[in-house]
Parts: sequence; C-alpha cells; structure tokens
Amino acid sequence: MIYYKLYKNASDLPEVWNRLPIQDIFLKTDFLESLEKSVPTNISGYYVGVFKNKNLVGIAIIQRVEMYADDIFRKSSNSVLKQFAKQLVSKIVKGNALVVGNLMHTGQHGIYFNENEISQKDYLSQLEKVINELIKEVRAKFNKKVRIIVFKDYFENDNIHKSLAFFKANNLYKVQVQPNMVFDIPDTWKKTEDYISAFNKKYRRRYKTARKKSTLLNYKELDAEYINNNSKTLFNLYETVSDNARVNSFKLQEQHFYQLKIHLKDNFKVIGVFLQEELVGFYTLILNDKILETYFLGYKKSLQHEYQMYLNMLFNMASFGIENGFKRIVYARTAMEIKSSIGAKPHTMHVYLTHTNSFIANTILKGVVRYMNPMRKWEERHPFQN
Repeated sequence: MIYYKLYKNASDLPEVWNRLPIQDIFLKTDFLESLEKSVPTNISGYYVGVFKNKNLVGIAIIQRVEMYADDIFRKSSNSVLKQFAKQLVSKIVKGNALVVGNLMHTGQHGIYFNENEISQKDYLSQLEKVINELIKEVRAKFNKKVRIIVFKDYFENDNIHKSLAFFKANNLYKVQVQPNMVFDIPDTWKKTEDYISAFNKKYRRRYKTARKKSTLLNYKELDAEYINNNSKTLFNLYETVSDNARVNSFKLQEQHFYQLKIHLKDNFKVIGVFLQEELVGFYTLILNDKILETYFLGYKKSLQHEYQMYLNMLFNMASFGIENGFKRIVYARTAMEIKSSIGAKPHTMHVYLTHTNSFIANTILKGVVRYMNPMRKWEERHPFQN
C-alpha cells in the first residue's frame, strides 16, 4: 500500500526522514528548520512523506509562494511599454503558486524517492494527490486560488524527464530557464596554485589584476555571534544586490543568515569582506557533501568596481572548493559570463509548470516565464589552457 503524509512543520518530521540515503543538505531537517524560522514572508513550506507499507520511501518539499507585483518588480521604469509588460505579467502570476522544490536556491532540491522501493510513476502520483489537497486547503484556509504549479529546476539528464505522460496529463509544460553555472574541479587540482597555473595567459593576467585591486580588503569567516549582532548590516548589503535584480520572487528575512549558521554550523560559511574595520561585503557558502553551493552575497555598490569585489568573491569560492576537496562548485544562475570567466560551465535546466486558469494559454505562461527569467545572450569565456 502506497500513501502520503503531509507535514506543516519541520519539527514534526519523522526520525527516519534523515536516515534516507540522501546526500542533499537542502532536504535534511537542519536546513528545513532553519529555513522555516527565516523564510521570506511570502513563502510557506510543506513537507511530504511518501510511504510504502509504513516505510518512508520518498519525500518532497512544496512551497506556497504568494506573488505580488511589488515583490516581483523592485526597480521601477519610466518606459510605458515596460510598465505595460509588468502589469500584464503581474496579472498572470499575481497570487498563489505551489512550487515543488526550493524557490530560494538554484537546482533540484525538492524531491527524492528510493527507486528500489517505489517507481517514479507511483511517486509522482502521490505528489499529484498532495498538490490537489493543497489547492483545496489554500482556498479553504486563505480564500486564495492557486494560479501556478511548478516542478522546479531539472538538469537535462534528470530521470524526471521520462515521466512525460504524468506532466502531459496534468497540463504541465516543459520550459527551459537560465542555465546553472557549475564548476567541476579536476581530480588533479589539490591547491589554489593548480587552479591559477591552469589559466591561459590572458586570464592569469586578469586574475592577478583582480587580486592586486583587492589588496586592501580583508576576508574573515564570521561566527554566529557576529552574524547575529550585525544582521542589519548584512541584510542591507544583500538588499543592495537583490534589489538591483530585474525580477525577484522573494526577499530574505533579516535573520536568515543567522538561522542558517546556528542550524547548519560548520556546513554554512559567512565570509565577511572588510575595508579597514568596516564590513563592506560578504558571501555565503553551503557545504553540501562533495558539492560546494554558493549562496547569497552582498556588497557596497560604490566599492564594487574599484576593488572588483564580485570577481574576487568568485575566485575565493573557487579557491575554497579546491583547497577543501570538493568535487563541484555550484555558482547558480545569473552573471553567467563572469562566472564562465573563472571556470564555471553552463548546464541547461528546465522547469515544468502550468496555470490553473484554463483561459490563459500555456504558451502565454511560457512567455511570462521567459520574461521573468530571460535567456540572455552572453559570450561564454574559456579561461583555461587547451
């Protein structure tokens, strides 16, 4: 007998949840509890356990996201055409969405099932039942209608693409989104010098120039107490970068980084960037088994160009990954060109989505997704010697 249980709080998850053979920290209870305590105000989480004969054989994370125009579009525009486009987009996406996965981080961090115990077809069938239950609950509890359903962020080689019959039956359409920038570290690289020596002449010179510009900056790992006492400063630096984005679907809470630090401990790193004694930037890393996940960052915009702060942060992340024996660094999407210049490669990703309003053609919805997550033209850089 196959059935599911829906949990509203991470603290209610069964002990066996963490005993599943999953290497993804984003599906572990420590991360889920930290997220629950610091999730953006427009996001709430649900946790799904899929059972077979009372044995937990699969799990899923589903987020209810309240989408509103002011959150989605932070930067105003005087262009009449752009204002019209924003109004049209907001009318289509405004309201509630159910996201199978973690909206706050690039990648597939929403589903797992034991292939030896349950088929993908039976597992997805349980998720379909959960989604239908949540649609009813959102209507009954919040008097809101779920407008959009999304299965989020799958690489091209993900087995989920074999379930076309499931997606077709549920009117979920496959849409390509911006690539995930991933840096696979060669086994032969053991220290930063191996990385630097692999650059071709042009990019080795670029590396040295960037490092020279940052000589006045100091980088220090921040402990939980410092993060807590300086949450406002960290948030303001994050907000400077976040608000500059073309489109957003959430804003972090001020205590987000502190909550992650106290729950994940050494698996979450906050690196502060100091000019003299002033905190002028920071970046964060999540240690996810053999994968180093880059997370949110922030910096003082007025100092970014002079000190090449962003580029130096990317170099630091690469150095940390190599020196600490990681196999892969996930740089996520956005700023693809500069990330490719430090060695990351684009990996195509797809989402499956649908609009619950049958009058809105899914071709329109696809166009909206592309507007909000445009496939920008960019030139991939090749920094290493052949």
